Amino acid sequence: MSSRRKFADAVRTAVTWLSTSISVFVLAAIFVFVFSRGWKTLNWEILTSDYHPKNIMANVVDGEPGQFARPDDLPADAVFSERYGFALTDAVDHQKEKQMVLTYIADDSPLTAAVNAASGPTRGDPITITEDVQIQRIDYMSIERGRKSPAGFMGSQQTAAETIERLEADGESLIGFYYQSAGGGMMGSLLATLMLIGLTLAIALPLGVSAAVYLHELAPKNRVTAILRSLIEMLSGVPSIVFGLMGMTLLFSVTALFGITTQSILLGAMTLAVILFPVIIRQTEEALLVVPDGLRMASLSLGSSRTQMIFRVILPNAVPGILTATLLSISRVIGESAALIYTMGVAINDKPEIGRGGTTLAVQIWTVMTGEQPNFELATAISIVILIIVLILNVSVKLVSARLNRKWRT
Repeated sequence: MSSRRKFADAVRTAVTWLSTSISVFVLAAIFVFVFSRGWKTLNWEILTSDYHPKNIMANVVDGEPGQFARPDDLPADAVFSERYGFALTDAVDHQKEKQMVLTYIADDSPLTAAVNAASGPTRGDPITITEDVQIQRIDYMSIERGRKSPAGFMGSQQTAAETIERLEADGESLIGFYYQSAGGGMMGSLLATLMLIGLTLAIALPLGVSAAVYLHELAPKNRVTAILRSLIEMLSGVPSIVFGLMGMTLLFSVTALFGITTQSILLGAMTLAVILFPVIIRQTEEALLVVPDGLRMASLSLGSSRTQMIFRVILPNAVPGILTATLLSISRVIGESAALIYTMGVAINDKPEIGRGGTTLAVQIWTVMTGEQPNFELATAISIVILIIVLILNVSVKLVSARLNRKWRT
């Protein structure tokens, strides 16, 4: 081998190793950043709670003070009320705004005996207050003024220490309080993502697989078929934001037939179905290509029609490839954001419905990062959830494909 050839091979090897190393380094850096910023934030509560906090007004049934001892395991930054048996802590919510959080509440604290004070059919119903809610205001009977007075963050912007100090020094009894649930969760976006995945696959998979079967098994090999394939390939190169505009201008009139006149999950699913057509068609065609022609000939020689051959022989053997197409489609749905901003909106909906707008997990990341104070902790926590979902899907598809292959070999 000549020295020039050896040098050229060495350069190619070096470039290969360099590009691989850069890719691995960037991927590792992303994982380190996401998990270091979001792992502490991620917990079961943030997965199952709403993003928007709920406002609750309550009246205290028996607000007379007592004598309570500070728990030994209470954090040092928690300010404890020895007369009313609860502790408050200064904190920052998911929008980077200062709040007071109820850190601890004793079993016989006056706050445990409260009823709903808001007008409506549930007025007067018992309320169970839990820890980690955001206390906005505590109303008490003032010894100095002889009337109802407020204390807390709402209005006077008092800190936890100032609030407890006022209640301890001037509080004759507790009257009521106003608080918010913790909020900052991703349950609504998680549900919207799952609904979007289901609707998108229900639309895209049957049409995409049918188109692939037609192009590969039934369509004549002529110029028209070649043009169709070229157009399908061109669709995969169109930016998703263009598909979002297409969804708002063309597909919006289709959802209007169902009485949906705003951005909705259905409109987002229809738009994503169009985006996924090239992926599903291409992957399904590749799956059909690996099915041996001998199976086709054997099926036809035994008297099967082309339809029977396709549905009983070809498609069952192409299932692993179709599963791969499904996995790629789901991954694309989970990670898509640009097209959904136009078709589903950016307002986080804690109770998503098919005919209403909402945000997926990816769009929620965009929403919490575009404010005046980006929330890196929540964004990275959502990123971890997305990575976990994609990992579970990958492993599931691999296991199902391996099991199907073993079954057909036997």
